[in-house]
Amino acid sequence: MARLSDLIITQRKKIIVIFIVAALVSLVLLMFVQINYNMVDYLPPDAQSTAALDIMHEEFTASMPNASVMIKNVSIAEALEYKEKLASVGGVTAVLWLDDLVDIKQPLETGNPATIEKFYKNGHALFSVTIAKGAETEACAAIRRIIGAENALAGQAPDLAAIQEAAITEVLNALAILLPLLILILALSTSSWLEPLIFLATIGIAIMINMGTNLFFGEISFITNSVSPILQLAVSLDYAIFLLHSFGDNRKKYAAVEEAMRHSIKASMSTIAASAATTLFGFVALVFMDFRIGADLGLSLAKGIILSFITVMVFLPALTLSIYKLIDKTRHRALMPAFNNIHKFLSRFAVPVAIAVVIVVVPSYLGQGQTDFIYGYENVNPNSPGGRDSVAIKEEFGQSTVMALLVPRG
Repeated sequence: MARLSDLIITQRKKIIVIFIVAALVSLVLLMFVQINYNMVDYLPPDAQSTAALDIMHEEFTASMPNASVMIKNVSIAEALEYKEKLASVGGVTAVLWLDDLVDIKQPLETGNPATIEKFYKNGHALFSVTIAKGAETEACAAIRRIIGAENALAGQAPDLAAIQEAAITEVLNALAILLPLLILILALSTSSWLEPLIFLATIGIAIMINMGTNLFFGEISFITNSVSPILQLAVSLDYAIFLLHSFGDNRKKYAAVEEAMRHSIKASMSTIAASAATTLFGFVALVFMDFRIGADLGLSLAKGIILSFITVMVFLPALTLSIYKLIDKTRHRALMPAFNNIHKFLSRFAVPVAIAVVIVVVPSYLGQGQTDFIYGYENVNPNSPGGRDSVAIKEEFGQSTVMALLVPRG
């Protein structure tokens, strides 16, 4: 431990440069990390649906329709024109409509009404479209340009495209709310205006390195890519706070800042390591889930915890020693009360609080069994463009689910 402390203290400038370079390189690597938006790829390998999909890929070249396009108030001839336009879109491999099932040159009254109404009803045409994997975003954008806002596009492919767009914007929106709140809370609980920025810079570097090194996994799910930065920030920020708080206490005991940091590293190492190990093993447990999204998320977060621990124990001391004079210049009076007598106040309510907790536990336990879960690619927000389109199609043509039935040859 003494050697590590001495190395950090004597080589602090080099350490800062190394971590900054590593973060910048990781930002470049991040651009090459493949993001998988298809949750089907994470099904257990021994699941019946996975085996069926493998057989389908081996035996058939065509894919199942994954989008529905509704064109309102069109004639048969106009619907055929739309079909040609849809088929010409890049990434669209097939377009199924009424003319593929019945002879539309004959009066529709002579055909099967049930079949006809699945594709043409009340002057509205419904097309089943197959979009190639990986082309969802571009193809759906092109389809929307063709059909206009007055018509509808829904299905798995549009949902995937919406997820790809939301995966970035939602994380940025969450960070836009989270970071100011964190800075405010940290400013209230620390003694320097600079300390909150030091905390966020330290964990931010660990997050950048973690996201960039996801490249070595080959690909990660959009869930991991979206939630791992926020979770890593939430669970590892305490490490930095604990170390810098220890440094502040030791500066009151030792005149030299280097000596204060040396004792802070020694005093904090075991506590932070224990906290990190607890979190680490919690994330590692996700690896053993049959649903392979657990391994995808668990490995990335476990790696993130290790990187956060290293960054806090190596980079943060080096950075703090390099700018401690700025920290001193930005000191402010305590913004939070000391709460020295809070224990006396809380002890008066110990029994009522305990009773309240017991009372709340029972309905909470019963209520958690009534929670509804959403599976698949159903639009959670009915007010989104995809949600409105899905509702419009269901209202006109009813609910439908595409399924494939495999039977043995012969």
